[in-house]
Amino acid sequence: MRFDVVTLFPDMFGTVRDLGVTGRAHAQGLWALHAWNPRDYTHDVHRTVDDRPYGGGPGMVMMAAPLEAAVAAAQAARAAQGLGPAPVVLLSPTGRRYDQQAAQSLADSAGSILICGRYEGIDQRFIDRCVTDEISLGDFVLSGGEIAALAVIDAAVRLLPGALNDGDSALQDSFNDTLSGLLDSPHYTRPEVHAGQAVPPELLSGHHANIARWRREQSLRLTAARRPELIERARKQGWLTKADERYLATLAPPSGKP
Repeated sequence: MRFDVVTLFPDMFGTVRDLGVTGRAHAQGLWALHAWNPRDYTHDVHRTVDDRPYGGGPGMVMMAAPLEAAVAAAQAARAAQGLGPAPVVLLSPTGRRYDQQAAQSLADSAGSILICGRYEGIDQRFIDRCVTDEISLGDFVLSGGEIAALAVIDAAVRLLPGALNDGDSALQDSFNDTLSGLLDSPHYTRPEVHAGQAVPPELLSGHHANIARWRREQSLRLTAARRPELIERARKQGWLTKADERYLATLAPPSGKP
């Protein structure tokens, strides 16, 4: 898998390339990262990539031409490696919400070209001509697309086979389909008692079926309390068992509901 990132701040991506799970996966050759700075595709002494918006208003707008040239260079480099045209993804608050399923789809692909906007926005003509998808981390605004792109890359890379020391780790993540799209259960490690709080006895029992049941119930409890819409989605998808429904029926309703 290969990511090409169009960004004014390529140094920011050293963290995902060199550190932690993603850094180890990069060193193993499981994925590749290439950054393209739009300033390298300008033709004036100031390397200008932004200008005032037509119609007035605050802030500056990123110009279409340097971005288009950077994307063209990225596509050409991918083609030289024998890769087909990549999706061009803009990190934008107007995009669809990035979730675990989107991360898995990305991990199953050959990667994409990520566009990191800055300033007030990007010339719409670049979006119309080049962008194939827009994604968002949530309903908030960042100073630029770099932090969002780092999150997109991290979430996808850790799902690559061999990226994690234990291949089952990703299967236990929150939102994973093996958990019916629910939140993960709490986790504990040594010591058995910390600050007067003991590890739940079910986890110390050595009884695998009891441990699995406890984790499932805790996942259901946590999801019902904090993300009840995920319970409803799992129910509509037919992911909940009769045992799940019996346990959910024992829980107190969320605050404010009858």
